[in-house]
Amino acid sequence: MAKARSVAALELEKRREEILGGQDPSRISIKVCGGTGCLALSSDEVAQAFERELRAQGVEGSVALKTTGCPGFCEQGPLVVVHPQRIFYTHVKPDDVAEIVSKTILQGEIIDRLLYKDPSSGEKIVYETEVPFYKEQKRILLKESGLIDPREIEDYLAAGGYKALARALFEMTPDEVIAEIKQSGLRGRGGAGFSTGVKWELCRQAKGETKYIICNADEGDPGAFQDRGLIEANPHSVLEGMIIGAYAIGAQQGFIYIRNEYPLAVELIRLAVQQARERGLLGEDILGSGASFDVEIQLGAGAFVCGEETALIASLEGRIGEPRTRPPYPAQSGLWGMPTNINNVKTWAWVPHIIHNGAGWFSQMGTEKSKGTTVFSVVGKIKNTGLVEVPMGISLRHLIEDIGGGATNGKKLKAVQTGGPSGGCIPESLWHLPVDYDSLREAGSIMGSGGLIVMDESTCMVDIARYFLNFTKFESCGKCTACREGVLRMYEILDYITRGYGQEGDIELLEELGKAVKASSLCGLGQTAPNPVPTTIRYFREEYEAHVKEKTCPAGVCKSLITFYIVPEKCPGCGLCARYCTEKSISGEKNKPYFIDEEKCIRCGICREVCKFDAVLVK
Repeated sequence: MAKARSVAALELEKRREEILGGQDPSRISIKVCGGTGCLALSSDEVAQAFERELRAQGVEGSVALKTTGCPGFCEQGPLVVVHPQRIFYTHVKPDDVAEIVSKTILQGEIIDRLLYKDPSSGEKIVYETEVPFYKEQKRILLKESGLIDPREIEDYLAAGGYKALARALFEMTPDEVIAEIKQSGLRGRGGAGFSTGVKWELCRQAKGETKYIICNADEGDPGAFQDRGLIEANPHSVLEGMIIGAYAIGAQQGFIYIRNEYPLAVELIRLAVQQARERGLLGEDILGSGASFDVEIQLGAGAFVCGEETALIASLEGRIGEPRTRPPYPAQSGLWGMPTNINNVKTWAWVPHIIHNGAGWFSQMGTEKSKGTTVFSVVGKIKNTGLVEVPMGISLRHLIEDIGGGATNGKKLKAVQTGGPSGGCIPESLWHLPVDYDSLREAGSIMGSGGLIVMDESTCMVDIARYFLNFTKFESCGKCTACREGVLRMYEILDYITRGYGQEGDIELLEELGKAVKASSLCGLGQTAPNPVPTTIRYFREEYEAHVKEKTCPAGVCKSLITFYIVPEKCPGCGLCARYCTEKSISGEKNKPYFIDEEKCIRCGICREVCKFDAVLVK
């Protein structure tokens, strides 16, 4: 039953109206990406240059400057967008800023050299909304990324922030909130895909007055940065979801477990917590509703296994981050033996949207069993790398080729790894598959937390399996023999194969070991660690057989199995390969074919990478 809004809740709405009333949609504003990717390319210096130039050119008071989170198109950073037209500039340097202010801001001119060039059509695109990378997405969780300043809670309020919280507190009972989340079909975005509403219900019904909730922000997959990107762009969305969840479950204390290697995300989530406390959105009697809840930030030490629920709980308790047997599940006995609910960053961020818009709105997106959208960090051998939000059920091909832009350097795409190091490699022939939990599982992979790595014909699938097994063997906590010894042994066999020591029966042994490790491991790390091996054997068995039987690497990657040589007919004698060769193994005369001394060559492949005439080949 709805209850009257408190004075604090009414004051929050009044403040929201004041913020919106003070905004001028026609005012020119400059949005500079301040995400980690763009910061690595000196976007902070770009923002500082704008401050100086706006002041120097006399428009400081009439033009707004805002540093935002990552809008997603990391490949093109640093990114600058001029509003309200949304003029989209890429690869912006501090030296470009004076010209942007003098020409675009003051004269309305477009600077052609800073525009994004679509690699497919060759067309230069002026407006952000017309960039294919964005047009093909359905951005809901990422909608405000690139628009609001993550350091300003008032930006979040202006975008509708904390409306859902007020609705939950004053218009819904805890059971009604849980029912809404259950009805929506939201599944956990951390990898397992378990029903979020059912998970909340189990925790609420568990015996015990003290209950906890946890946000798992311990993102450790190689090539994955979607959780970090969301926190850096919109930390309050995660926090609001947690407060609603705490109200529904009956928890008064929450924890955000986040990697210490994410300094910007840590800084921003800490600031968001502080701002929420100051606004009466955290602490005692939230918005005068009678509900109480607070949050602590816990820094993880970089252990991949702590992404697993029970290992994370052990770490929070100050113990070694090792998993334990289940049941009991954390919802029954979790942190300090109390009922505990753990959800991923993206899961918590979805909660305010569902409560505000309704379960029916959410369930209309996606597929029958996988509702809503999902956020991927798309990296690898494609033109458009970055953060992508797409509806569940989109085909892998549409995601990789239309949004990702297809292959770089004209090479043929070969496979995609979904689900991080514990996922599987899906061949190009199966890219018609929809992106959802069940389809990917049937193909031998997993959805995971949202990492997606694209590989082309220059990738050796045996070597890529070895790479991921090398990662998981180091990240295994060592508690159970199957994972500790089994993954290590699988890695050793793969290493022998890539070095030319493979023997008949090794492929079959890898398959047998993989099944044993999956069946006998204690936690999700060991149970999924073998995944890259059976999928690469299943779909690329001919590469394994070439390594074992013919002692060759078809992709030309495994150094022990290849030899580089220069084709005289293709070599114009430019000398570029010799210039970059660190071992001085390439020699020749200018304008005449060069040659490689095999005894000196360490097979690093630099010569092939720098050759502009495709004259360096592998045998």
